Amino acid sequence: MLGECSLFNDEKPENFDLSFEHSKTSFSRKSKQLNFLFLIFTFMINSELKKITFKEILFQIVLNVIVFIFFAFDKRQPEIELFKIYFYLNYAIPALIINYILLPKFLYNRKYIGFVLYSLVLVGIIIFIEEAILEKIYYPDTRGRKFLGIFHNLMGTMPTLTVLVGFKFGWDALTNRRKVEELKSTAKESELQFLKSQINPHFLFNNLNNLYAHAVEQSPKTPDIILELSAVLRYMLYDCKADFVSLENEIKQIKSYISLSELQIEDRGKVTFTTKNISNTKFIAPLILIVFIENAFKHSSSSQSEDIEIDIVLEELENGTLKFSCKNTYRNQSNISNVKGGIGLTNVEKRLELLYPNAHELKIKTIKNENFTVELTIDLNKTTST
Repeated sequence: MLGECSLFNDEKPENFDLSFEHSKTSFSRKSKQLNFLFLIFTFMINSELKKITFKEILFQIVLNVIVFIFFAFDKRQPEIELFKIYFYLNYAIPALIINYILLPKFLYNRKYIGFVLYSLVLVGIIIFIEEAILEKIYYPDTRGRKFLGIFHNLMGTMPTLTVLVGFKFGWDALTNRRKVEELKSTAKESELQFLKSQINPHFLFNNLNNLYAHAVEQSPKTPDIILELSAVLRYMLYDCKADFVSLENEIKQIKSYISLSELQIEDRGKVTFTTKNISNTKFIAPLILIVFIENAFKHSSSSQSEDIEIDIVLEELENGTLKFSCKNTYRNQSNISNVKGGIGLTNVEKRLELLYPNAHELKIKTIKNENFTVELTIDLNKTTST
């Protein structure tokens, strides 16, 4: 216990009251010197204290109250005497200087020599004030009569000082760690918002081209395309603002998009979309799956004039894993080499890495230069609604 290590374990002499009366004059003079030193200490740390939060102030108050109780307690004299506050302030104020000046300006800036030197100076000041002023006032006939040596004084000084500085160092470490996590979270959120913002123009560009082609031909399907496109864009603009959406809503969006995209291929092929064991309790990041479906339609319709086949399967396993597969045919003469490098696929791969680290597996492959296959598994148990 700090009280065990404190210098206050010495019993006061029987003539303490008499000695105290004789030292009134000395006390008045030296207390003014002591108050002047405290005023200097307070001024030195004033600028740093302005940066302290209310929580840290409360933490420091509670810490100092607890440490003072242990510091001033003497099992042989259970009553804590008020004059011991002066002795405690002799430790607490230098600790504040270390905590709010030396730590941020020297230790945290890796100026270790300066930190050690100034800390030693403060320890020397503590010992000097205690030996030359406080003990001569309050213990003139015992400890105040002679200097007991550096080692003895360090044994009384270092425990209290180490506790006060150590807790501040721990507080700063936790605060900095929290700030780092907040910065990482902010950076991650910014990148996700940027990636998500790329999807809408990419999608809109592809579908406006299709709409323009039908409008030029005065196709009777143009109103249907506009209606489906409106529904899809409404979902993208409003419902997709959240980080995660219900799997059911995402599937409804996928169905609307498939209906819209089927108008592109008309009678040139067949599209199947199958769902298995989909629950209403799972959530998924929006616009993840649709990118693969969009690429399937884009590259099949651009490379084939007939016999297009697109097969999409979405299945939720009992362990909460979502299995998604999208297969589409293509002709080798098409520029299929650009598929993996497109904005959509590159975008979704980055989003998967950010949203589902170590919780997804993506495989993209071609089969005999005739089929393009995407297989994705996502652990939906690591997805939370926000």
